[in-house]
Amino acid sequence: MLEHAITAEGLRKSYRDVHALRGIDLAVPSGTILGLLGPNGAGKTTAVRILCTLLRPDGGQATVAGHDVVHEPDAVRAAIGLTGQYAAVDENLTGRENLELVGRLLHLGRPTSRNRAEELLETFDLVHAAGRPARTYSGGMRRRLDLAASLVGRPSVLFLDEPTTGLDPASRLGLWEVIQGLVADGTTILLTTQYLDEADRLADRIAVIDGGVLIAEGTASDLKDRLGEDVVDLRVAVATRTAEAGELLRSLAATEPRIDVETGRISLPVRHGAGTLAEVVRRIDGASIEVAELSLHRPSLDDVFLAITGRRADEVDGDDASTGADSKGRRRFGRPARRSAA
Repeated sequence: MLEHAITAEGLRKSYRDVHALRGIDLAVPSGTILGLLGPNGAGKTTAVRILCTLLRPDGGQATVAGHDVVHEPDAVRAAIGLTGQYAAVDENLTGRENLELVGRLLHLGRPTSRNRAEELLETFDLVHAAGRPARTYSGGMRRRLDLAASLVGRPSVLFLDEPTTGLDPASRLGLWEVIQGLVADGTTILLTTQYLDEADRLADRIAVIDGGVLIAEGTASDLKDRLGEDVVDLRVAVATRTAEAGELLRSLAATEPRIDVETGRISLPVRHGAGTLAEVVRRIDGASIEVAELSLHRPSLDDVFLAITGRRADEVDGDDASTGADSKGRRRFGRPARRSAA
């Protein structure tokens, strides 16, 4: 088995004056999950499309399953599966027919395609709906069928581009269990997501990109440790006094505090939570600033993401340059890829 199923060195991609990737490096050990995080427009989907051979990089190099994505695209496609942001199933075919069709397109032959379809219908709990048209499926069922279709060819590397977008909590949990099972069987997965709890739950390592640049990488615990041991959150009752409160508390923070003068919220990463909380109360009370909310908690991945990028993962500031026009109205370059060729 290869030490690293996915590698990238200095990947760059631009669309006229839009720099989607500015030289990112990645290394994903075989049989693990890398969570690729970043705000909308950060370059996540561009990176996935390059690694799946759907886009050609302007610079740098990358390998998937030991094959160069530029010079050996057919070998890469034969080794991978891709589930995009939207379920890419034929709504007029049944679940079984969708899977058998993929098998035939992969030249597996009719008997093998049929047997593989039955295996996947069982794995994804779709046997009861196998004979129904996909248009009658719920959103969660369509996503499971879509993921099953990407596994017909038994890929060693699987790219999941925001696979649980739009799913209800129960469907998300079900899909998480399937993903964990795939990794347990040796599949390598690159997962892009805007759900921080998803990355925290699934990813062995996390890479954060913003503006096409890799700005942080490590395990979830590593990234959380960067913020300190605890986080003190408070909301000032009168928002106009937020800046004043922030200055009073700034020296207590282990790293730069996050102050939102519009909502009155202040978040302080701290080293010694209980003692610092008491000091926060003393300073705020001494300045006669009324506090509407006050809490102490361990840092979450959402805290980390906000501290690193300056915004939350679900904030929209423009689509990935490879998927459409951004908030400034730049030209669309096509929809996200929904399935890699195999």
